[in-house]
Amino acid sequence: MKKVLALIIVILFAGSILAQERNFEKDFFPNRTSLDIRGIQMASSNTNNYDLKHYTFKLNVDPNVSYISGNVTANFLITKENTNHIYFDFNSAMTVDSIKYHNQIVSSTFSGTYELKVDLPSKLVKNSMDSITIWYRGNPSTSGFGSFATDLQCNSEKALWTLSEPYGAKDWWPTKQSLNDKIDSIDMYVTTPTGYKVGSNGLLKSVIKSEDKLTHHWKHNYPEPAYLIAIAVSNYSEYIDWVPLDNGDSLMVLEYVYPCNIDDAKAGTADIIPTMQFYISLFGNYPFDKEKYGHAQFGWAGGMEHSSMTFVSGFNHSLLAHELAHQWFGDKITCGSWQDIWLNEGFATYLEGLTYDFDRQPYYWNLWKTNNRHRALELDHGSVFVDDTSSVGRIFNSRLSYAKGAFLLHMLRWKLGDNDFFKALHNYINDPELAYNYARTIDLQKHLEEQSGQDLTEFFNDWLYGKGYPTYSFKWWYNTEGKLFIQVNQTQSDNSVDYFEMPVPVQLLGEEKDTVLVLNNTKDGEVFEFDIDFKADDFIFDPDIWLCAKFTSADYVGTQEIGVSNKISVFPNPANEYINIAIDNSILIKNISIFDINGKKVFDKYYNQKSNNIEISIKDFDSGIYILKLISDKGVYSKKILKQ
Repeated sequence: MKKVLALIIVILFAGSILAQERNFEKDFFPNRTSLDIRGIQMASSNTNNYDLKHYTFKLNVDPNVSYISGNVTANFLITKENTNHIYFDFNSAMTVDSIKYHNQIVSSTFSGTYELKVDLPSKLVKNSMDSITIWYRGNPSTSGFGSFATDLQCNSEKALWTLSEPYGAKDWWPTKQSLNDKIDSIDMYVTTPTGYKVGSNGLLKSVIKSEDKLTHHWKHNYPEPAYLIAIAVSNYSEYIDWVPLDNGDSLMVLEYVYPCNIDDAKAGTADIIPTMQFYISLFGNYPFDKEKYGHAQFGWAGGMEHSSMTFVSGFNHSLLAHELAHQWFGDKITCGSWQDIWLNEGFATYLEGLTYDFDRQPYYWNLWKTNNRHRALELDHGSVFVDDTSSVGRIFNSRLSYAKGAFLLHMLRWKLGDNDFFKALHNYINDPELAYNYARTIDLQKHLEEQSGQDLTEFFNDWLYGKGYPTYSFKWWYNTEGKLFIQVNQTQSDNSVDYFEMPVPVQLLGEEKDTVLVLNNTKDGEVFEFDIDFKADDFIFDPDIWLCAKFTSADYVGTQEIGVSNKISVFPNPANEYINIAIDNSILIKNISIFDINGKKVFDKYYNQKSNNIEISIKDFDSGIYILKLISDKGVYSKKILKQ
């Protein structure tokens, strides 16, 4: 889903990012109660004794009236023995007229604000198929980002639409709201006054006229969670964009647009053709290719990725690319908990950016990276992993779930390299255990590790579960032999992360030459040594914008081994069992290493402290010459020592 006025790239391009945290729920729906905003009672815990298989909707709506009536038939598989109650997530503000089980009226009660309990006349057998039909009516409450809404579109015409993410489906139909059961297929029959079109998931099978009414029948034969089932109703103008496919076929993109916006829409939706082809090239077939893709215009300021038919407010590239990306990341594979919403929104945001990268638009690609990094770093706290799923604003935090989630993927691409990164994503999105199902972050991590051979536990602990970001500073110098030394220093904005271990790219320039060096940094004060064939006079941090990090300084400290030798002494030398290092207490010792004559490290210890004297045992060393290297905040000190 794209955020409210959520065309993040468009907003960023305009330079209008706000410096404070935003809760889009409260900003744009200020009259909601705290219960509505926070989505309390998200789902019933009593719905785990059956598996939803098919829904048939028979609904009556009119865009001129905020009201719905009709019935739904739920077909389900019983998963627990002796089941004699079925629970649905449903808003008790709605009126339930009757419920039938095998043509028999059965009793029901609301056992909570959002829990409808249906009593069955007998106990059901595990692994048996069954069904219930519920007749209901009412003016649905509005929660989350809208749930069920009517409003004016252009030329004073009316429109009706639903937006059920994350907890709004239960406001307008009895369902399972939780992220653990996808409905395998649906038939959606919507009856409206004549003059209106209905957009929904799947394929339009028929439009039947009866007196002054039209009944639109949509059929969707792919699994989907409750929050992705939707309807949009208005006096739409209709046209089709066709996407040529490599196999010679074409994919239909059905466009339902407010009549006054038809020209802008046609200019904008044509862009979906290369974007669809690009995503297919990376991730495989469009996930709902046996049906269609489409857009239905609606009144919410953004977009919502309903499977096979996205609802959008406008037709700019960023919005359309973001919502189309969700058809793979969010719809084909859906986050298995709102804690992992970045698997939906981080991916869709990053794929927006990739359309600029792979379309060779370096200006917009760099602008996308710059602006999203700026957004991710606006505040120094908060994790990508959602720690409060009762708050809709926290789930859809644009800084964390969108911008930082996207940069998490960008850093994984940098860390793994393009080949392994994109192969891993292809393997993830086509994993038969995950496709058209739910996934958690650990499922993505598994594919990234299997493809790359890297252990990413530390990475995800730091960047997903940890909070904040690193800030880097550098010191760099040459020794008298012309070798380049770079010292990396890092601070963390939040103490939930001890150290962000990352490959850090820096660019050195001078004598009309340049080079990019990668510092595989794992600890504070770490020093890296390089031989380069020119004398640098300029230092650039992260020139291609790979890291979600801040930078303060890169200080050139001269062509020497920084002058700390007069403040440090090593004795005895030669030595037998111990050496002592006397150090001026103005110096912060970062790390001490000892290397043998072949360059093998035989001692290494991280200190990050001030001390007048440090004693190191060398009694287990073989006799010979060694090099001691002490890294401090004042620079590097090297000394030959002789073990007798």
